[in-house]
Amino acid sequence: MKKTIFLILAIVLTLTFEAFGASTNPLDLPSLLTSVKNMDSLSFCGEQVPIKNQEILERLEKELLLSLGDRPQVILWLKRSRRYLPYIEKMLKENNMPEDLKYMAIAESALLPHAGSKKGAIGFWQILPDTGRRYGLIIDDTMDERRNIFASTRAAIAHLKALYELMESWTLSAAAYNMGEEGLEAEIMVQHTRDYYRLYLPLETQRFIFRILSAKLILSEPDRFGFYLTDADYYPPLEFDRISIDCFQEIPLSLVAKASKTDFKVIKDLNPEIRGHYLTEGTHSILIPKGATNGFTSRYKKLVKEYEGKRTDRIYIIKEGDNLSSIADKFDVPLTVLIIWNRIDLNKPIHPGDRLIIYPKNKLN
Repeated sequence: MKKTIFLILAIVLTLTFEAFGASTNPLDLPSLLTSVKNMDSLSFCGEQVPIKNQEILERLEKELLLSLGDRPQVILWLKRSRRYLPYIEKMLKENNMPEDLKYMAIAESALLPHAGSKKGAIGFWQILPDTGRRYGLIIDDTMDERRNIFASTRAAIAHLKALYELMESWTLSAAAYNMGEEGLEAEIMVQHTRDYYRLYLPLETQRFIFRILSAKLILSEPDRFGFYLTDADYYPPLEFDRISIDCFQEIPLSLVAKASKTDFKVIKDLNPEIRGHYLTEGTHSILIPKGATNGFTSRYKKLVKEYEGKRTDRIYIIKEGDNLSSIADKFDVPLTVLIIWNRIDLNKPIHPGDRLIIYPKNKLN
């Protein structure tokens, strides 16, 4: 029985890999030893990497081999690259910055908007809250622009520009981005060198540039490393319309989805910075599916008007002895839905006289 299960799993994995243009047959793949050979020169942002130094070459080979050893992850790097990198490349070019900086986003997050670290860094560029706010990002309970490819890239570019003015080296700037400029400056002063490759730094930072370089090598020449993707294999670039919405009060994001003739999930995926189910009061720039702009405003206004009418009719005033579970049972609605409708903070008690919005169960859809 166990042999049968293992055989089925092996077949499934083989079909999966081959479907994504990466053969599982060792004879079809460049050997890992071959992959790290014949590198005469390498640069990062126009700054030469001293790979003729054996210790430097070893550090590069380590990160490259680790990356190549996780072929499914590399395939996902490649597939996502055409979705996001064109926007990063365009913004870097507009700011006269080296294109190689785009590989930092791959090393940081694998191009995932919701990637996070134990230190609290979030998003495509793994930006810490204080750093993000310093460069104009909104980061609060309702919005986290570190997850937005455009806003986070603007912040990362501004941060890297400031670091370059301080460090006068893109390699050191990337290292400072990873460990913090104060810590890096301290190590430079103590160790009496401004050469990243000669500095003894925290292990994560010692590896960071080489992780970026391994991403650059693989994405620049995927065929060389055994990744044979066709144009159809890549995820397509983001396509969207951008609209401005004025909210005179909190508005459910589901109304935006309906006005866009799409699903709630589509709006959330296009706008990963929006947290929760509501847009707060104020003006918001929102991405909606390509072509949904036509007629959006009239549909949105109609839906908001209907929503307001329903809210007036659906108010329940909390009574003595009520709790959220009993109220949900009374109206035969899920407790979680009741919490979402009313933006309830479970750490705060409810009180008699408080008002809740409750829609009939047959109106949930």
